[in-house]
Amino acid sequence: MWYKTPHLARHSGRSHLQSQTYLYHHSICMRLPPRQLPLQSTYRPSNPSFRLPRQCRSISQPARFVPFSGTGRVSNTRNTEIPTLLSSNVNRLRHTLIQSRNLILIPKMTSNLYTNETPEPIRNSKGLHLITQSTPNGQKVQILLEELKAIYGTEWGTSIINIGTNEQKKDWFLRLNPNGRIPVVIDNDKSFSVMETSAELLYLVDREDKDHHFDFTDPLEKSQLLQWLYFWHGSGAPYQGQVNHFFKYAPAPPDQLQYAQTRFKNETLRVFGVIEIHLSGKYTSQPREYLAGNGAGKYSIADIGTWPWIKGWGFSGALTDEDMEAFPHLLKWIDRIAERPAVKRGVGDDYNAAKRPELYVGDKR
Repeated sequence: MWYKTPHLARHSGRSHLQSQTYLYHHSICMRLPPRQLPLQSTYRPSNPSFRLPRQCRSISQPARFVPFSGTGRVSNTRNTEIPTLLSSNVNRLRHTLIQSRNLILIPKMTSNLYTNETPEPIRNSKGLHLITQSTPNGQKVQILLEELKAIYGTEWGTSIINIGTNEQKKDWFLRLNPNGRIPVVIDNDKSFSVMETSAELLYLVDREDKDHHFDFTDPLEKSQLLQWLYFWHGSGAPYQGQVNHFFKYAPAPPDQLQYAQTRFKNETLRVFGVIEIHLSGKYTSQPREYLAGNGAGKYSIADIGTWPWIKGWGFSGALTDEDMEAFPHLLKWIDRIAERPAVKRGVGDDYNAAKRPELYVGDKR
């Protein structure tokens, strides 16, 4: 079969001139949108007056198609004697034409993730690769990967950097994450990097968690997961991070820090109170074990994205045991998640640069 042209309508064989004309019209038709593709017909000696389909002669005039009754074929209303190409045949012919001309329809994208400055273990990595340091943000992704490994056998590579040396501000890192923050997830199979921990958790469950152990299929439960994942990402971590900064690291004299310390401590306690209300079931009469899901909830990336920060509530020295007595359900939630084996591995020595020096890349001091 071929596309009929005025030169080919009368002959079953093709001369050199006819072949050239055929290829010319064929190339034109192949560049048309699918709804403007030419008609397909077998050789019909009884139809010597067959003309090139109108949509092949005039690109600006789209064809109108109606289905043949009782068939899967489609007909052009301008010439109902000739059946139109189905989409599967169109794709097959397009693929054959392209192969015959040694052309590429969609050029393969070249990875621009790495440069010569990129540390070799990262540049030569395959599959999933994690760049991290075992901070609360790094631990979110570390924990999820360990959970996925326990269920699915997920494999990935790990590189540890020292954010105290500003390695994450170097050009090779900014190419992967322009925000200059850890962790970064790299999917070498797709030449794709992911920044921001909540986005990384969502990417990994979508890629690896086919049975939805750590997310949900129900739309309402999925919405609840996103609500609490984003709540902590936008309202929890920033406040607790500022508590850590102003109580532990800020270089200003204490009398200049009092306002910032008071504000961010109170905001952190307020956010803890929001989660306490949710876990206690104060307004639902249903105490919860986890942040998202029906009933008592199900352990999910909403918990994984929140727990690494809250479990370190005492790190800054700003929050006391007396402060935390107001959140009994929150404290039980912290202890409940801490007992999971994958969580212990995700915050353990496998991500401690002092214990795993072979994973260190970049400046160490």
